[in-house]
Amino acid sequence: MKKQLTYIAVAFLFTGMISAQKIDLNAMPKPGPTPAINIAQPKTFQLKNGLTVMVVENNKLPRVNMSLSMDRQPYFEGNIAGVSEIMASQLDNGTTTLSKDEFNKKIDYLGASLGFSSAGASANSLSKYFPQVLALMSDAIINPKFSAEEIETAKLRTIEGLKSEEKNASTIASRVSNALAYGKNTSRGEFETEESVKKITLADVQNVYKKYYAPDNAYLVIVGDVKFDQIKPMVEKAFSNWKKADTKFAALEPANNVAKTEINIVDVPSAVQSVVSVGNLTKLKMNDPNYFPATIANYILGGGGEARLFMNLREKNGFTYGAYSSMTASKYSPDFSAEASVRNEVTDKAVKEFMNELNAISTVKPEELANAKAKLKGSFIMALEQPATIARFALNQKVNNLPADFYTNYLKSIDKVTAADVSNAVKANVLPNQSRIFVAGKASDISEGLEKLGYPVKYYDANANPVAKPVAQKADASVTVASVADKYIAAIGGAAALQKVSTITFDATSKIQGMDMTMKMIQGKNGKMNMDMKVMGNTVQKIVFDGKDGYMEAQGQKMPLSAEQKAEMSKETELFPELGFAKATDLKVTGIEKYNNEDSYVVKGAKETYYYSVKTGLKTGEVEVGEGGSIPTNYGNYKEVAGIKVPYTIVQDMGGMELTFDVKSYQVNQAKDSDFK
Repeated sequence: MKKQLTYIAVAFLFTGMISAQKIDLNAMPKPGPTPAINIAQPKTFQLKNGLTVMVVENNKLPRVNMSLSMDRQPYFEGNIAGVSEIMASQLDNGTTTLSKDEFNKKIDYLGASLGFSSAGASANSLSKYFPQVLALMSDAIINPKFSAEEIETAKLRTIEGLKSEEKNASTIASRVSNALAYGKNTSRGEFETEESVKKITLADVQNVYKKYYAPDNAYLVIVGDVKFDQIKPMVEKAFSNWKKADTKFAALEPANNVAKTEINIVDVPSAVQSVVSVGNLTKLKMNDPNYFPATIANYILGGGGEARLFMNLREKNGFTYGAYSSMTASKYSPDFSAEASVRNEVTDKAVKEFMNELNAISTVKPEELANAKAKLKGSFIMALEQPATIARFALNQKVNNLPADFYTNYLKSIDKVTAADVSNAVKANVLPNQSRIFVAGKASDISEGLEKLGYPVKYYDANANPVAKPVAQKADASVTVASVADKYIAAIGGAAALQKVSTITFDATSKIQGMDMTMKMIQGKNGKMNMDMKVMGNTVQKIVFDGKDGYMEAQGQKMPLSAEQKAEMSKETELFPELGFAKATDLKVTGIEKYNNEDSYVVKGAKETYYYSVKTGLKTGEVEVGEGGSIPTNYGNYKEVAGIKVPYTIVQDMGGMELTFDVKSYQVNQAKDSDFK
């Protein structure tokens, strides 16, 4: 069956065009003088068990927000990596005094939210229900009910999540790059695996809770419609029985930058985009004299849509949807990183531009410096409108050992930064000659170009283990484009059956950002199509083409198809393009690759690459190269309908957003000409 979903991405881009037309492009107003800042301090007290409580009174709305955070260094979990997250997932499963159902019913009845993580908790409620929610939070934290059965359920859920991300280049990049930077057998570099999660026991969960989920160096921040003199006795009653752990932490394992910049590649055969990150470890802390200059340097380099990386990689070269950088002044894991997801075919060029920008950032223009200062000051002033900001500042001050006037003088500290200060901060924290250039992508497409850049290149698997350079598997000499097409045609019903098909209609469902999506697709020969996508019952994208003319519709606005779009769609004369492969001169079999978890013959054309299972002959997927990048589509779960086999599971990745369509029904030769009008 011909590619069904190529034009979904076109519709999404069309939606973006309409939105962009509404943007006001007037010149930015000049910033005014730096205002004086007067930041109130939260009222604070500490319990005997070490829990520090910060209260910010704000009576504008009858709501209260609570957040609990634990200031502790990373700890090594070893062969049970993931145990802390499993432990945290159990904290809302009821307590020794309340069953899971009773606990959740109380939260629902109060209209509150309550969540837990391995490093704390958070809650939000109406102020009149605050005492009850506080009591529920403390009950869950102090009296958790850990059960072997619930832990097994959580483990299965975690393993399912790990399996679903096996082919996700972004997830692989985050995990492996961190492991290479700190060492995979260290507290800061380890990651959970299916094997480590399976080993977790009830005793492990209980042990981690006892040693690490404790009030020692913990902070409870309460913001909202409360009175301090009423809060103190409530918190003392709720949390005074929370026992200190007095856990002794081993020194953090040493971590160093590479002696010389190198490229680290993880092969993700199914990836149509490369996830690129260039970075190094730093020693930057918030109380470092370089903090403000480094923050400004990072903003100029990769802080947003007007920063150098964005303007270079997206606006100038069109390599990516966005390129950014981060300068993390963390207490335990400070680092610098610049990252983007780029098309496979421009990965080497993108890396070259990254390095050019990193080498150039030590010199900034006066207008760049002035603009960065204005933006950072504006963001700071806007943040002050939120009561939670005051509490966050106070927490940062304690945790990061900041001077008492750090935030009062924040704007003045930004104003004082000079171009020379920025240059010095860059030289101390951005190290283009000692960086790891990490790339997670399809090695067969990107390796050759990356190896020509002049840096040492090393290869790793998805678990951060060194491996040899992946070598593409060659197809047998007898395998041709025609033989692959013939095997596919035979597998789905034979040429005679396919030639009788004039139209195909299917209805499918999916989810996008948690919302239900439906799609009705009608296709005919000569490129005819009618695609209607609805979210929550409302049409959000529609494309109609009758073979000669058509239109696109999004957000209630209609736009005729361009001449180029109509010409491109008219090229699809067959519903099954494989019927014409034998005569095609621009296609060739390039080898065998793993696609959609199956060894597949690769048939490559000028703009399309098709994949066919070596074992069954069925199409496993295809990749369409367009102006906006590569659009991959996976096919699976084939079933017979009206004498031909068609896929009932279709997965498409659009700019990092994966949509899985479950087809509910197919109809063959039921469409009318009026359906394409």
